[in-house]
Amino acid sequence: MWEDSSFIEAIKKGDLEVIRRFPKSDLHNHFVLGGCREYILSETGYAINPISSPISSMNEMDAWSSRYVGNRFNSPEGRKLLIEATFIQAKADGVTVLEIGEDVWGLGAFFHNDTEELIAAFQEANARIAPEIELRLQIGLSRHCSIDYLEDCLKHFWGHKEFYSIDLYGDEAAQPIERFIPIYEKAAEKGLVLKAHVGEWGTAKDIVIAVNSLHLREVQHGIAAVQDESVIDFLVKNKIRLNITPTSNVLLGRVPDYKTHPIGQLYRKGVDVTINSDDVLIFDSDVSKEYLRLYRSGCLTAEELNDIRRNGLKRKDF
Repeated sequence: MWEDSSFIEAIKKGDLEVIRRFPKSDLHNHFVLGGCREYILSETGYAINPISSPISSMNEMDAWSSRYVGNRFNSPEGRKLLIEATFIQAKADGVTVLEIGEDVWGLGAFFHNDTEELIAAFQEANARIAPEIELRLQIGLSRHCSIDYLEDCLKHFWGHKEFYSIDLYGDEAAQPIERFIPIYEKAAEKGLVLKAHVGEWGTAKDIVIAVNSLHLREVQHGIAAVQDESVIDFLVKNKIRLNITPTSNVLLGRVPDYKTHPIGQLYRKGVDVTINSDDVLIFDSDVSKEYLRLYRSGCLTAEELNDIRRNGLKRKDF
C-alpha cells in the first residue's frame, strides 16, 4: 500500500514531521501528563520541562511530578485544560486512536460526582479539537487505593456504555493483584476491555498471575516477559497485547537503551505489541518519536515498525 511504503520511507529518512502525518494509535496515555507542553504554556504561562536523563525509581518520578505539576491543575477548569492539551498533542502526532480516561477519584474531585459531566468533558474536547480521533474512554484505578473505596467510586461508572476499558496502575507492589478480582469480574460483566499495568517493575511471573487472575486482554508495559520464554509463549498463545512505552522504560531505568529494548525480541517471537507515549510531559515521548528512536537504535526495522503501527490501529475482537 502507498501509505505503508511512504511511512517506511519516512522512518528510514528520519523525517519526524512526515512520520507524524501517518495514522497511529496511542493506547497507553495518562492524559494528566500526556498533553502538549506548548499549549499548556500558552494557556497558563507555566513551563513544564521533561526529564533529560535516566532516573532510578518511581519516587524520583513522583518528585518530578510534584515539582512541575503538583496541584496546579487540581480544579475542574485545570482538568479540562489537560484534556484539551492531550487531544492537541495527539492530533499533532497523527494519533487517530487514543485511549485515555480519568482516575475514579477524579469524578468527585473535578466533576461533581457527575459521570455524564466527566464523559462530556472528554467527548466535547474530542469533537472540537480532533474529531478524526477515535476516543476510547477508560476507567482508571490506582493500585494504592483500598478495594472498598474503589468499589464505592465505581458505582458511578458502571452501566455507562461510553467507557471502553478499565486499567489498573501505580506501584506493582502496593497490594496483591488478586484483591482486584471482584472489580475486574464486574468490569467484564459490563463489557469493558480489561487492562492493567504489570511487568514494568515486577517479574515475568507477575504478568501471568495478573492475566490469569483478572482475565486481562491487554497489559500495559509487560516488558518483563522477555525474561522467561514460557511467559512469551503464554502471551502468544492467549493473544495478550502488550502496550509498550520504550522511552519511559529507558528513562526509568527498566532497560539500558533503545537498541536492547525487549519490544524487538517480543515482536519477533509473535507477541502482539503496540508502541505508545506514556507521559509526554515527563518523558518527551510522543508516539512518532518512539517509532523513530526504535528505528535509529536498530531495535526494529522500518518494515517491522510499520507492521506494529498498522496492528495498533485494529480494534481487537475479544
